[in-house]
Amino acid sequence: LHGQLFRLCVYYVVCTHHHALPRTDEEEGVWGVGRVHNQLLQILWPRFNYVLSLSIHSVRETDPAKLSELDTRPHFITRRFGEFYSAILTLNDKFPNDQTVRSMTLLQAEVENVVLRMAAEFPARNDQLVFLINNYDLMLSVMQARTTEASKEVLTIQDLLNKRINEYVDEILSPYFGGMISFVKDTEKKLEGGGPGPVNESYISQLVRGFAQDYKRSIDSINGVVMKCFTNFKNGTVILQSALTKMIQYYNRFQKILGQPPFKTLACRGDLVNIHHVMVEVKKYKNQF
Repeated sequence: LHGQLFRLCVYYVVCTHHHALPRTDEEEGVWGVGRVHNQLLQILWPRFNYVLSLSIHSVRETDPAKLSELDTRPHFITRRFGEFYSAILTLNDKFPNDQTVRSMTLLQAEVENVVLRMAAEFPARNDQLVFLINNYDLMLSVMQARTTEASKEVLTIQDLLNKRINEYVDEILSPYFGGMISFVKDTEKKLEGGGPGPVNESYISQLVRGFAQDYKRSIDSINGVVMKCFTNFKNGTVILQSALTKMIQYYNRFQKILGQPPFKTLACRGDLVNIHHVMVEVKKYKNQF
């Protein structure tokens, strides 16, 4: 807040100097007004940069262990950064200042670091990812709501968000479809290498029948978990659809593997659920948010 106030003061002085005052002091008989403006700028700019450096230092020295109890919802630090960044960027469009841009880049880096440190306070990787996604999403939403262009800083946060969403999708699918996913990955590699090796028909039958029995309950469970975890319903929709789409892709690859020798003669292939039935089930959750 202090940084924004100093920045506003500087811009007020600059704007009035360039637009509200006569082009020369002599035109209106006002002596020394331009010099006063310059003196004000010389006072305000260093002070603003000093306040900004204090903000950077404060974030850098933040110890998550000393903060109040954390949960997976967005932390107030990320919201304040998003609002501060947007305000400064809006003002900086009028009268760019390289030092301010450099300082804001440093501040963003420190905020990203402290968010990572706070996430590390959660023992479970799943909770860490939910915390990171919620915080990146909040920063991005605030920054995009107040800017018209996709700046480098916005693109950086978007990239961080996308990476964590992809990792979370893998995490959320694992308890329900992890066996099938591992089988698909391992078998595809073996097939590319020349052959799948020994066929464990009992294990494959277990995967086929397990999917047929549980896929509806698993999809519903995933939907319930996602609905509870993410504060932004729009973001939750994206994550849910990404997870269910990836599940369908893996199941499609699973079916293709079982259609190749030596798997295509397995009796359990008759228990495979038609992929169109799976897609119909997934569509039921398309508008949950």
